[in-house]
Amino acid sequence: MPRLSSPSPSRTDATSCGSLLQELQDLWDEIGEKDIERDREILQLEQECLDLYRKKVDRTRKQKAELHQMLAEGEAEISSLISTLGERESFVRIEKTIGSLKEQLARIKPLLEDLSHKKQERIAEFQDVQSEIIMICSEISGDIHQRNSLFAQVDERDLTIKRLGDLKSQLLELQKDKNVRLQKVNIYNKQIHDLSLVLSIDFKKMLCEVHPSFGDSAVSQTKSISNDTLARLAGIVHSLNQEKNQRLQKLQILGSTLIELWNLMDTPMNEREKFDHVTFLISSSVDSVHAQGCLALDIIEKAELEVERLNVLKAGKMKEIVLKKQSELDEIYKSVHMDIDIEGARRMLVDLIDSGKVDLSELLSSMDNQIAKAKEQALSRKDILEKVDKWKYASEEENWLDDYEKDENRYSAGRGVHKNLKRAEKARILVNKIPALVENLTTKIKAWERENEIPFMYDKIRLMDNLEEYTRLTQQREEEKRRSREQKKLQEQLATEQEALFGSKPSPMRHFSAKRPLGQSSITNMACGTPIPGSRRVSTPYGRHGISSGKEKKSGKGNTVAPVNYVSLQKDDSLARNNSVIVSP
Repeated sequence: MPRLSSPSPSRTDATSCGSLLQELQDLWDEIGEKDIERDREILQLEQECLDLYRKKVDRTRKQKAELHQMLAEGEAEISSLISTLGERESFVRIEKTIGSLKEQLARIKPLLEDLSHKKQERIAEFQDVQSEIIMICSEISGDIHQRNSLFAQVDERDLTIKRLGDLKSQLLELQKDKNVRLQKVNIYNKQIHDLSLVLSIDFKKMLCEVHPSFGDSAVSQTKSISNDTLARLAGIVHSLNQEKNQRLQKLQILGSTLIELWNLMDTPMNEREKFDHVTFLISSSVDSVHAQGCLALDIIEKAELEVERLNVLKAGKMKEIVLKKQSELDEIYKSVHMDIDIEGARRMLVDLIDSGKVDLSELLSSMDNQIAKAKEQALSRKDILEKVDKWKYASEEENWLDDYEKDENRYSAGRGVHKNLKRAEKARILVNKIPALVENLTTKIKAWERENEIPFMYDKIRLMDNLEEYTRLTQQREEEKRRSREQKKLQEQLATEQEALFGSKPSPMRHFSAKRPLGQSSITNMACGTPIPGSRRVSTPYGRHGISSGKEKKSGKGNTVAPVNYVSLQKDDSLARNNSVIVSP
């Protein structure tokens, strides 16, 4: 039976095995063991050795399979990690054919550890970003419990840089939104604080009702930035602005009422000064009111009480106030020369008040409306009245100039001569403007009458009638001047003929005229308009005291108006004879 040989044993192991076999043969020889038994025992030993070898081979095969599995799992895990991290380009794959299995495992182990470490770092980074996102989202949604209970669960299937970048971009947008919301919250808080100061409202109490996070500033708690909080803050700002506007309007009405009552009651300044803070707001806009407590409820209540007190006093003095209003109305009409029956209106008003059949407040309101209407009418007459005043002044200067030019001693040395010369020069310029002034005034009066469909009355007289009368008298005066100049030429011609008949010896009259080279002869004075007894002046439309009453126009021919320089001329030869007697020596 062939003996089994050891699979390539070393020389030492072969020697040891042979020695042991020889020793076993010797022992069997000494014992006298049969060859069959010997062969059976050796075969058994060989079978046992074979079993040992087989077990070892099985274990080695199993170890190899395990190593292959470990290597495959390692490579699969590496591939999975690289795919999860998205860093395929950052790692070089190790070839399977290079080195034994243990060497291959030894080579992939550091790579696997590196990728695992990187994965843990990436997971932690994802958790941080997702935790921030969850926290900001919970702040925006207003769910504080969600922020405290939720934990950022990371999806480990996708840990790529791209996904992390998307999350960071989302976080950045949320942070921007959070900053914008915080700015809005701060703006709303400031507006509420400013409005609360103006209105004297508890600022902290109002904010606590919005959200507890606004209550205690000492507590380091994040302010609520949720949509609901922003909406409630905006609503509070809107309601406070409305309240501010309403209170301001109320105080403005009260202030105007106070001023009106003060003026009616002649309230002294020391009592008015107590409510300067109220009357100051009358002309103020809503945006310009910022003083602390200026729109507080107690200020409104005090102003209301003062108005009530003054109304009670006003009721007792209403008759005096109404009559004062009537005086104001009369003064307005009088200032613009409007035709009203002042005494009759006052008697009617007193009778109406004494009868007790009228509400004094309504009567006062009616008086205010009449005053406003009168002021409007006065304003519409203002332009015309200004031109009437100019016309009146120019006419007065025209009268003065006529008197001045008739004065034979106007050039004599004396006090005031220089001033009169200057005034005369200015008066001549002004008189030359009268025609244009009258024409312009006529145009404006006609336009006013067309617009208002009533005649323009001036002190109970239609102004257009005076203008037309003035124009007629002016034309008549110009005609008389022309006739006077012709008469003067006729008288000078008669004087020349008399000198030819009686000689050139100067008459006493001429001698008198020679002494006054700057004046005129008596004949010339008569021809130029020296007043004749019984004549009257017509160059002024008013006289010295305003427009005439108009009664003179209806008095007949006996009161016909004549120009200041009018001279009654004779139509027959008796004029020449009379003149010859006057100028004879």
